[in-house]
Amino acid sequence: MTDSFEDHCWKDVVPADILDLYKHYKRDLYIGPNVALVAIDLYELSYQGGAKPVAEVTKDYPSSCGIHAWNAIPHTQKLFAAARALGLPIFYTTGETREASKPVFVKSTNRRMSKNGPEVYNIKSEFAPQAGDVVITKQRASGFFGTPLVAHLTQLHIDTVIIFGESTSGCVRASTVDGYSYGFHMVMAEECCFDRSPLSHKVNLFDLHHKYADVMKTADIVAELESRATRKAAE
Repeated sequence: MTDSFEDHCWKDVVPADILDLYKHYKRDLYIGPNVALVAIDLYELSYQGGAKPVAEVTKDYPSSCGIHAWNAIPHTQKLFAAARALGLPIFYTTGETREASKPVFVKSTNRRMSKNGPEVYNIKSEFAPQAGDVVITKQRASGFFGTPLVAHLTQLHIDTVIIFGESTSGCVRASTVDGYSYGFHMVMAEECCFDRSPLSHKVNLFDLHHKYADVMKTADIVAELESRATRKAAE
């Protein structure tokens, strides 16, 4: 019988001996009572080139996640719909593009940085922000670093953050670890996270699941939120 705690996308890349090393992390997963959604970098840049293999689209669009980004769209739409039906607070992050706020781009490595116009940092239309949602611009990987996100969540008495977006090994990971460090229970919507590399995606979800977050199937998260919405409507 499959261990439900390990019944996730990393099953085909994490061998049994490694799973055995991490078995003491096994626990019951949960979503706390006061929940917010944080969508990381669901901007046009990640989807450039269309629903094609990453090796193909990155020839012209090196920052695209190609087919992996597009495969996450229907799952992400279902999660947004369930959250909105329950009236949850929804936050988005995107890159800072205002020159006055970012006069000099500071980089900590010699990584080549692409030059993009501000339009590629618009949130993709399939899950465009609605009235009452908050869009937070950031200059670093984490949605918490140098932003008012933690203040928003604290004022709303949030205890659980459902987090997802792009990329699993980059900005999503950094934001998840920071959220954990600030004391929030972090829940990662598995099918709503994506990366350029399936290997990086799977290994980072595995690592985060055993240390800093509860990785949950999106369908299970949606079912829980829908159940709460039904109970709320009956009150």
